Amino acid sequence: MYIDLLIKMKNAEAAEKYFLKTKYTKMDNAVVEILSRYGFVKNFEVKGKSYKKVIEMELNEKHSIRGIKFLSKPSLRRYGGYEDFRRVKSGHGLLVVSTSRGVMSGDDAKKEKVGGQLLFQIW
Repeated sequence: MYIDLLIKMKNAEAAEKYFLKTKYTKMDNAVVEILSRYGFVKNFEVKGKSYKKVIEMELNEKHSIRGIKFLSKPSLRRYGGYEDFRRVKSGHGLLVVSTSRGVMSGDDAKKEKVGGQLLFQIW
């Protein structure tokens, strides 16, 4: 799940290891695509076939993860409309939302006027 992925990324950066391998899931792949678009991940690649797929990624040393706040958890899901999406850390952070149109950033969801489950904030 994406929570495990983000914790692995944060721990790898804390240990100054900028190359990371993790199991592939569709949700993790969508989250990594968003993080690469916003500069947290330099590049990533999906390798393997069927159930042996892995995501290999290179983390960006210059734009490291300073903090993560999980808004929804498996035991408590939080939802919001696009009017409720605010900037994270005065525009220096990123809100990630799971919508009916897929996983997207808060800015993209606001532009498309679609709400959904609030996943996490990262800065």
